[in-house]
Amino acid sequence: MKCPKCQIDNDKVLESRTVREGAAIRRRRECLGCGHRFTTYEEVDRDELVVVKRDGSRQGFDRQKLDKAIRHACGKRPVSGEKIRSIIDNIVAKLEGEEVPSSKIADLVMDELHKADQVAYIRFASVYKQFTDVAQFLSTITEIVKK
Repeated sequence: MKCPKCQIDNDKVLESRTVREGAAIRRRRECLGCGHRFTTYEEVDRDELVVVKRDGSRQGFDRQKLDKAIRHACGKRPVSGEKIRSIIDNIVAKLEGEEVPSSKIADLVMDELHKADQVAYIRFASVYKQFTDVAQFLSTITEIVKK
């Protein structure tokens, strides 16, 4: 593992522990070159999972892409990094089969965001559902208020 400070590929693991209910391993590391300490996470890679996009194209599931989309929706909102990781873990746990439509993943994201932060939910939904005018925002907000 390369040190994020000096880029030397020589470190030692100081501590390891399971996190997120056993879904990942957290490792505390120290660079043997500069002494910088940093944390890494190890988790199961879902290489076998293929996402079927709206246009019919297929691409491998990318947890980082999901993380980026959720973090973007939660930007400047009171949603912690740990909560976002928990949301992603919940979504990944619900994905079954070798191929999953992107719409199913988006629906799972919206369900989780609706529980976590309604503004983040609106942000994500506006991009996913491709809102084109204010009326669509108002309709979605009205649905949230009714629930």
